[in-house]
Amino acid sequence: MASARPRKTTVPAPCAPASPPLKQDFPPPHLRPDTASWWKAVVAEFDLEHHHLRILRLACEAWDRGQEAREAVAEHGSVYVDRFGQPRARPEIAIERDARISFARLMRELALDVDGPDEAGRPPQIASGSKRHAAEIELDEEDRLILGLPRIGDA
Repeated sequence: MASARPRKTTVPAPCAPASPPLKQDFPPPHLRPDTASWWKAVVAEFDLEHHHLRILRLACEAWDRGQEAREAVAEHGSVYVDRFGQPRARPEIAIERDARISFARLMRELALDVDGPDEAGRPPQIASGSKRHAAEIELDEEDRLILGLPRIGDA
C-alpha cells in the first residue's frame, strides 16, 4: 500500500507591484525626447486627471512605436522576399499601421480638441447609415447657391 503523500498547497503568486503613480511634471522616462516634449506641452496646457495621464502615456507609447516601425521600414524597405521567392510586406508595416490606429483612438479618447471645427459654410452631414447617397439628394435653390452649383434652370 502506498503511503499517503502530503497534499500540495498552492501559494498565490505575489501580485505585480502597481505601476508607480504618474507625476504630471515628468513624462515617462522611456519616451523619445520629442515625444517627452510633447507630453510636457500637453500636460502644461490641459488640466488632466490621473486616468487621462494613463491614456496620454499610452498615446505617447503608440506614437513612439509607430516611429520606430517607420524608421525600420525606411532602413529595410517595405517588402522582403520570403523563402518561396514571394514578396511580402515587412512586419513593421503592420506595426506602424496599428500604432497609428491606437494613437488616433487614444487621442480621440482624450478629447484634447476643445473647440470643434467651424461649422459655418459646411453642407449638412449625411449619416453613415443613410440609404441615400450624396448624388441622390435633391438640393433646393438656396443649397445650390451655398455650394456654388448652377441653378436648376441653368444646368
